[in-house]
Amino acid sequence: MITTGSGADILQQVGGIGSLDAAKKLFARMLSGNIAQRLLSLANEEAICRIANAISLCEPAEVFVHSGSLDDMQYVREMAIRGGEEFPLSLPGHTCHFDLPEDQGRMIDRTFYIADDSEEVSRLAKSLPRTEALAFVEAEMRGIMRGRTMIVGAYTRGPSGAQAAVPALEISDSFYVIHSADILYANIFSQFAAECARVGFVFTNLHGMGRLNRETVANARIFMDRSRLTTYSIRCSYAGNSLMLKKGNHRFAIDIATRRRRGRELSEHMFITGLTGPSGRKTFVAGAAPSGCGKTTTAMVGSDFIGDDLAQLWIGTDGSVRAVNPEVGIFGIVQDVNWNGDPILMRCLREERTEVIWSNVLVDDSGTPRWVGDGDALPSHGRNWLGEWNPRSVDSAGAAIPISHPNARITLRSSAIDNYNREAAVDPDGVPIRVITYSGRDSDTMPPVWVAKSAAEGVVIGASILSAATATEMGARGVKRQPWANAAFIPGPLAEYMKAQFEFFDSSELKERLVICGLNYFLTKEARGAEGSGLLGEKRDVIVWLSWLERRAHDEVTAIETPIGFIPEHADLRELFRDIIDKEYGEELYIRQFSFYADNMISRIDMQADAYRKEAGVPPLLFEIYSRQREGLLRLKERFGPIIAPEQLRSYASLTPT
Repeated sequence: MITTGSGADILQQVGGIGSLDAAKKLFARMLSGNIAQRLLSLANEEAICRIANAISLCEPAEVFVHSGSLDDMQYVREMAIRGGEEFPLSLPGHTCHFDLPEDQGRMIDRTFYIADDSEEVSRLAKSLPRTEALAFVEAEMRGIMRGRTMIVGAYTRGPSGAQAAVPALEISDSFYVIHSADILYANIFSQFAAECARVGFVFTNLHGMGRLNRETVANARIFMDRSRLTTYSIRCSYAGNSLMLKKGNHRFAIDIATRRRRGRELSEHMFITGLTGPSGRKTFVAGAAPSGCGKTTTAMVGSDFIGDDLAQLWIGTDGSVRAVNPEVGIFGIVQDVNWNGDPILMRCLREERTEVIWSNVLVDDSGTPRWVGDGDALPSHGRNWLGEWNPRSVDSAGAAIPISHPNARITLRSSAIDNYNREAAVDPDGVPIRVITYSGRDSDTMPPVWVAKSAAEGVVIGASILSAATATEMGARGVKRQPWANAAFIPGPLAEYMKAQFEFFDSSELKERLVICGLNYFLTKEARGAEGSGLLGEKRDVIVWLSWLERRAHDEVTAIETPIGFIPEHADLRELFRDIIDKEYGEELYIRQFSFYADNMISRIDMQADAYRKEAGVPPLLFEIYSRQREGLLRLKERFGPIIAPEQLRSYASLTPT
C-alpha cells in the first residue's frame, strides 16, 4: 500500500481490522460462506482488509459482492428500481434518478482533503485535520448501513495493463451508485488480484448514503485521504459526490503523476478524440475544458471518440505522448444537447439502442425525459427533481422553475456511441496524442483557436483558462479562473502541478512535436459588434477548428504569428468550412472572430499574473511569458489601436525587438 503521510489509517482505526486473519474472522461471523469466499477470492490482503473494515464500521444487514457477471449487473439494475433510487422510462433500459435539491452538484464547501500537519494542500481546496476527519467518520458512518445492503465492486480506471491504469474498490449502500459505476468503469473482479500486483496499490472508495433525506443531507461530507488513497462519501447521492471512483480517484491519480511520476505522466480533466485527416490518417487530440464548457460536444465531433472527461497521459517508449481514458462511459451534462448540435449523442438518447440513466431532468406524462435546450416545445406537464411541474411552476421567490436542473446528467456506455473506437479505447498502449487543446467559456476575449509557439507557452495557455461559473459546483457564481480545467481536483500546491506540466511537455524523452493550443467557441455577437445575440458562430464549427489543428500538426497549413501564438489564415479556414461542414465562412466573420481586443487580453493577462503571484513557488517562466505577451500586445495597440484586425497582426513580427 502506498502511504505518503504518517497519520493514522482512519478506516483501519474505526474498523479495527488489521490483518487478513482478523478479516476472515469478521467474515465468518457476519457473512454467508458464499459471500465470504467471493471476497477472499479478490486475493489481495490490502483490499480484503479495507472491505472488512468498511463492514465493521458501517454494519450492513447483508453484503453483495459484485462479480461483474451479466446476472450481477442485472441484479444491481433491478435493486436500484426496487429501492426507489431509479424509476423506468418509456424507452427500454432508460431509467431516471432524482437527487435532493441540496445535492445537485459537487459540494465544494463540504469536500475536504484529510491533512497531516506537514502536508501541503492546494490553496484552492479545503482541508481538515486527520483527527477531526476521524471523529466525523466515526460519528456519521458508524452503523450507517444498518438494515441496508453493502455492495462491493472491483473496477479499473483505465484498460487493464495500461501504464497509468489503477484498480479501485467502490463500496456503497446505493444501488444507483453501483449501477453508475457499472456503466462508467470496467469491472475487473476476476483480474483484480493481478492488476493489484502489477500496480502495487489500490484506490478505496467508501460511500455511505444511509436513509437520505433533506435533514440528513445537512451532514454530507466528502473526504479524501491522499496518504491512504481512500475516499469517504457520507450522506449524499449525486454521483459527482458519491461515485468517488470518478473525481475522487482522479485527485489521487494527479498526486501520483505529480509526486511519484513527475515529468513522465499526467492525469488530466480532458477528452480524447481522433480526427480523420487527408488520405484517411488518424490524428488524436486530448482537450481540457471545465465541466459545462462543451467538452463532451467537442469530443463527439471526432471520427474516433475515446472519452469525454478524463485522460491519463504518459510518454511512451517511442517518444510519443500516449493517452487512455480511465472510463468506459459518459457522465455528461445534458442541457443544450439537441439534434442540431449533437446528433450522434441524441441517437443514444432518443432511440432504443442503449442503457441510459437520466438524472434531474423532467419526465413528461408519456415517460419521456425532457431538458432545457432539447430543441422541442415545452411539455404541458411532468415531474422533475422538485416534484410536479407545469409551465406556470415557480419557486418560493416567484422565479420560473426550469424543466431540468442546469447540472442534469446522462450516464451511458461509450460503446453505444456511433463513432466510438473501441479497439483503440481499450488498448493498454493508449493512443498517440498530437494535439492538446485548452478551452473555457469566454464570451469576449480570446479567438476561436490559437496555437502556442512553444511547449512552455502551451503550458501557459492551460494555466490561463477562464470560464463562466457553471452549475457543476453548487453555489458558484460569475467568472472563475480554471487552470488546466483541473484546478478543482489538484490536491497539492498549484505551483508543483505547474512544474510537472513544464517538465512533461519539455521532456527530452518526447520525440514528436505537439500542437498545444487554445479553443474558444463561446465568443458572442454582442462582444464583437455583430447584430443580434448569441454565439458568434455555431457549435458545429468546432469540427473545423479541430480539423485546422489536425492539419497544423502535419505542417499542412500556414498561420499568422501574434503575441499569444499563431492564428489561422482565412483562406485555410474558408476551404475547411466548405469541405467539412458545407458552410460559407466569410471574411467579415473571420475578422470579427480573430481580431484582437488588446485591452481585454491585457486585462486578462494582468488578472492571471496577479493571481499566480499569490501562489508560492510558481516557476518564473510563467511570468516571463505573460510579460512577453503583454509587451507584444501593447506594441500592436500603440500602432493600430485597441482593436487589431488579422491583417494588422501580420505586422507583429516586424514590431518585435530582435
